[in-house]
Amino acid sequence: MEAQSFSVKRAEVEFHSFASFGEPERAIATYAEENVRRGAVIRNHFAFLGAMSPFLEIGANAAHSSYMMVNEFAQEGFALDLSADALRHGLVLMDRWQLDRAPVRLAGDALHLPFADNSLRLVMAFQMLSQFQDIEAVFKEVKRVLQPGGHFLFAEEPIRRLLSLRLFRAPYWEQMKGWERKLHEWGLLGYLTKDVIGAHQEESFGIRQNHRMTLHDWDALIRKHFVDHEYELFVPQRGWGERVMYRAGQLFDRHGSPWVPARLLGGTLAAVCRKEGPQGEGWPGERFAASFEALLKCPDCGASLQRDLEETLACAACGYSAAIEGGVYNLLRSEDRDELYPGLRGDLIDFSQGPCDDRLGQGFYSIEGVFGNKYRWIQERATFRLERVKPGPLTLRVRGHAPEKFVGGRITLLANGAEIGAFTLDRPGLFILEAPVGDDAPLYEIEVLAGPKFQFPPDERWFTVNLSHMRLV
Repeated sequence: MEAQSFSVKRAEVEFHSFASFGEPERAIATYAEENVRRGAVIRNHFAFLGAMSPFLEIGANAAHSSYMMVNEFAQEGFALDLSADALRHGLVLMDRWQLDRAPVRLAGDALHLPFADNSLRLVMAFQMLSQFQDIEAVFKEVKRVLQPGGHFLFAEEPIRRLLSLRLFRAPYWEQMKGWERKLHEWGLLGYLTKDVIGAHQEESFGIRQNHRMTLHDWDALIRKHFVDHEYELFVPQRGWGERVMYRAGQLFDRHGSPWVPARLLGGTLAAVCRKEGPQGEGWPGERFAASFEALLKCPDCGASLQRDLEETLACAACGYSAAIEGGVYNLLRSEDRDELYPGLRGDLIDFSQGPCDDRLGQGFYSIEGVFGNKYRWIQERATFRLERVKPGPLTLRVRGHAPEKFVGGRITLLANGAEIGAFTLDRPGLFILEAPVGDDAPLYEIEVLAGPKFQFPPDERWFTVNLSHMRLV
């Protein structure tokens, strides 16, 4: 089983950039709330954790929890995420939260960590393991980079709920229909849904999630790879439907703990796991700042990296190099870096990277939005042009947003005059459409047909949906 496909990695980069920049005020508020929860988990396990530097957070997104580690807990370490753009958003966090210190930020892959064996005291992961179909592959890589006696702390990972009919995927509250919201308030919606409520949005980006892990599965995996552990269980008690079942589950638990309720109702798991062996010495602040590159390895060949006076990381063995850009080093393998960060190319239109007017045809209004989520409203028909840059089968991927007025509306995609897909949007908000283009042409003239059209009075223009990102993949 492939731990994480390349298409999912591409979707991760796109989603994290969108989540950080698309709605900046909302994102920053969410990051602050998450740090309160995550800080509490760390404090609850201080005695078990011991020394925590140097640390690494994988799947760090904007690195907000790593900023908490270096500022609130006075630790030294790294924040790693596939999205270099999301990590660069840390500059905004430092200014908004008036922070003095920053972690070393690296764009990288949790399945191919650019770290030497036995180099880190602590690895953290929040809300990211479930994005891998083979979670054990991440465990093995984490264990490789941990020092003997080091710790792996992960939290906010979903526990598979046994009491559910798994009929459909429910979106976040903002996109729920009226009857879904009522069932959610009563604590009954979870008995019907296929997986974690809200997973629908990330799935729409192309992120394939793994919600198969029961509480016993998590426990077995942890015991297989680590010699000791501490757990915290967070079980939902939304409305009377879940409160009643939680209390009933506790009656059947011989210790009166949340273990049985967590098996029945799901929830999330936080765990701190210790690697076998005596714990070694940590890295004090001055040593880390002066030579953090000694903990790294080349993503391409595995040799050591050197840091020059311009802060560029380079490998003498194979010639790999990574300059610091916006405070972030991109330490993805070369083949992944070239594809995930292509820049402006003929097969991609991303309004956050530029207006792309030279490849737009009819039907687009002017650019709107904020950095990281710029978009153009379209009329009933819009056209644009994409070019083939690689051989092989291609799929057209279109990201956009539908307002309430378009719910029930239909979008049809055509490539070089032939229809390649038709879609009905039954919910407002973000959407991702994908359709194979169907031939080996060097150039694709794309048409988007959308309806019904509507107006926003007193604006007299006609609108359907807005588009932000179009690509051949």
